[in-house]
Amino acid sequence: MVVLTCVHIVYLLLIVLFLALMLFKKSIVAPCAGGILVISLFITHSLVGSFQALFNTLVWAGTELFGIITVIAIVVAMTSALRDLGADQLIIRPLHRVVRGQSMAFFILGIVMFLVSLCIWPSPAVALVGALLLPIAISTGVPVIWAAVAMNLFGHGMALSGDFFIQGAPTITAKAAGTSVSALISGYLPLWGVMSITVITASFILFKKDIRHMNLTRTLQENAENQIPIHGKAVAMAILTPAAFVADVIVMLIRNLQGGDATALIGGTAFILLVLADLFKSGTKLMLDKVSDHIKEGFSFGIQIFAPVIVIGGFFFLGGQGAAQAVFGSEATGLLSDIGTYLAQNVPLSKFPVVLVQAAVSVITGLDGSGFSGLPLIGATAATFSNALPIHKEVLAGMGQLITIWIGGGTVIPWAVIPVAAICNVSPEELVRKNLIPVLCGIAAVIIATLILI
Repeated sequence: MVVLTCVHIVYLLLIVLFLALMLFKKSIVAPCAGGILVISLFITHSLVGSFQALFNTLVWAGTELFGIITVIAIVVAMTSALRDLGADQLIIRPLHRVVRGQSMAFFILGIVMFLVSLCIWPSPAVALVGALLLPIAISTGVPVIWAAVAMNLFGHGMALSGDFFIQGAPTITAKAAGTSVSALISGYLPLWGVMSITVITASFILFKKDIRHMNLTRTLQENAENQIPIHGKAVAMAILTPAAFVADVIVMLIRNLQGGDATALIGGTAFILLVLADLFKSGTKLMLDKVSDHIKEGFSFGIQIFAPVIVIGGFFFLGGQGAAQAVFGSEATGLLSDIGTYLAQNVPLSKFPVVLVQAAVSVITGLDGSGFSGLPLIGATAATFSNALPIHKEVLAGMGQLITIWIGGGTVIPWAVIPVAAICNVSPEELVRKNLIPVLCGIAAVIIATLILI
């Protein structure tokens, strides 16, 4: 029989406090660090020991996440090198000839954003896709705000919430939930399909309704093809880059590579492409310095994104047995696991309230606009509930991941949509208003689907 102690109660109260801070749009990085200190003081009964535990927790969390930080840094560095060479424009150039009509432009802009975001994440994809395809979409009569909606929903929504290629999001969620990345993805794949189809369908209906009531003036853009420099080295990289990533996908399927193995293959491929792009652009002598510069740029981006996640994740990881034992020794138990077991023994629960609570927590954790900082909590709460009920924690954790990233990743938080709003020169608030109804429809649909599948 599990007995809740003061440390369990304090841990729960801290979680409630952090959720409240998120609800009021406050950062919880410093509070989470303080939370680690408080919990460590309860466990070690030593001020010195709690200081050491704070550092060791952050090191453990950083070590767990460093692989994902590294691959994202390398991919961003590769993207920058391709941009310097001019190969990024040539990769998308064939689409200039096939975009016809507003509906086709809406979906092609969105689908290309989705595919590129899967490979290099939405933030670096925004500049690439926006600079090249946005003028084409506008030239067909698509209002710029709806072009921004397509880029935002397909990129920061569909691609980032699933994150099937780089697997940064599912790695964080799976670690906190105590499951494998492949099991988590299998659990949320149907939910991802339900939410994605619902959101995109709703947004397209609103798009068609909106343009019927607008007096559109067709803005013919200067043909972007005439602005694209053509030289052999850029063409070679424009062919080699997508071919290399397609080959990676084939190898993953043949060898059944998933999780860390798949990420390692992508990272190694991206690094080789980075070196080749800089070699083609700068030559043998200058290539060494250019690779260093691009790697610095990539890691600056990766650390900027994940630095808060390491601290926040450290607190919530500490609720699991793996982190607790790594920091406090082999006798330590997972606080969240204990709480889940206690609930199973003492509190009658059912699927419906559990799903609603998980959805509410996911919405709240997405309000900080990062999309990733709440994933450790999402995974941990799913694991907790699975200890209390016979439910599929991968499905529950997957639902939480999808909702958190769709909201905070971001599509309905004004400061999270700034990259797309900036490249399209639209108001972030206006973009959020266009996104809100489709995303809410998607959340409702995914909650219903979770109740069925869980």
